Amino acid sequence: MPLPPQARAVLLDLDGTLLDTAPDLIGALNTLRGEHGKTPLPEGHLQPVVSHGSAAMVQRGFDLAPDTAGFEALRQRFLALYRARVSQATRAFPGMDELIDLLDERGIPWGVVTNKPGWLTEPLLADLGYAPRAACIVSGDTLAARKPDPGPILLACKRLALAPCDCVLVGDAERDIEAGRRAGALTLAALFGYICGEDHVRRWGADGIISHPEEILRWLDPELLGQIPRQPEWAATGS
Repeated sequence: MPLPPQARAVLLDLDGTLLDTAPDLIGALNTLRGEHGKTPLPEGHLQPVVSHGSAAMVQRGFDLAPDTAGFEALRQRFLALYRARVSQATRAFPGMDELIDLLDERGIPWGVVTNKPGWLTEPLLADLGYAPRAACIVSGDTLAARKPDPGPILLACKRLALAPCDCVLVGDAERDIEAGRRAGALTLAALFGYICGEDHVRRWGADGIISHPEEILRWLDPELLGQIPRQPEWAATGS
């Protein structure tokens, strides 16, 4: 099997790639439903839209179109409830912390490029200890345009002082892959995120499809990784 192209930095989407934010987003949505006399919805009904923003969450949770009267008030209340618990139950996906530890150990820069607004992104990453470790953080309101526009990816590459072709963008939504491709970066679709049966991942045009964070290592320059002294436990167990 030929070796994949070799990147010198990793750019991660946030929701559904770096972090499993579903518990707090779904918790906030069900709290909002409770305020309106509605019973909680099961996680499986809401998780497919977790990566698609607050409007998608409210639309799925209340079966309302965004142009419905009162929709924006519901969305704003949902965001307030979510901010109050932004890092309560959110954790990294299995294997992601070990990957980041290795990147930090090898001096390989990594960053976050998300459509989540900065007023949610920054406290979340700070609460969980990722903010001081990330080489760059580009939020959904850092620029006027968001993914799938390539602008956020290009800005992240600029902040890393690397060409887009030297970076690999990892995401769990088609807009992530489109943004990365339009920017000229390598792209990986993360199956461990919030991809559902409605998604046609192989049609997205990603350079690769991965099922575990450890697989990102195959796309990094081996000279940067160096000789890994021991096989990580998460790679050995396949957890």
